[in-house]
Amino acid sequence: MTREPAFSPASEPYTLVAGTDEVGRGPLAWDVVAAAVILDPAKPISGLADSKKLSHKQRLLCFDAIVKNAHCYAIGRASVQEIESINILQASMLAMNRAVAGLKVRPEFVYVDGNRCPKWDYPSEAVVKGDSLVPSISAASIIAKVTRDKEMQEMELQYPGYGFASNMGYPTPVHLAALKTLGITPIHRRTFAPVARILEAAPGG
Repeated sequence: MTREPAFSPASEPYTLVAGTDEVGRGPLAWDVVAAAVILDPAKPISGLADSKKLSHKQRLLCFDAIVKNAHCYAIGRASVQEIESINILQASMLAMNRAVAGLKVRPEFVYVDGNRCPKWDYPSEAVVKGDSLVPSISAASIIAKVTRDKEMQEMELQYPGYGFASNMGYPTPVHLAALKTLGITPIHRRTFAPVARILEAAPGG
């Protein structure tokens, strides 16, 4: 059985500790969305985990509990145009930076999911698999995923046929087939290979 790596908090001297995470690096469409959360130690939330390991129902229950009980939370994002301009990694860093900056109180320390932190002046630490190890990052991953999933369901209504409500913009067979038959929408990331190939194959591409 694989065990998660041990985690030793670096934020023990601090009270206002935020976690941040993003969703939407891999999809071919829509924004990358990040969240930042400062949990309230006096109001513990059960069931926090990596959002990808939770069922849809569990994520919604946790989302409601975080909104109700967290000290504060905020959403940040980077647009399709920003993703195309600065690349998805930098756009993800930008989204997390905006999420933390959007908190109603400035955190004293920030945990970031992954292996690097955005360029900012907060004391911070990147934690690999942090969405499974650090409760505030788990909370951020849940807020970000529920938010983006809801937006993709709205995109399905605006751009029917691509399966956005179920694939969330990821390159599933249904999505890839729709790209070939229906074409590229304004929310598609034109620098991502499957989209770029279709653009190149188009007349005048």
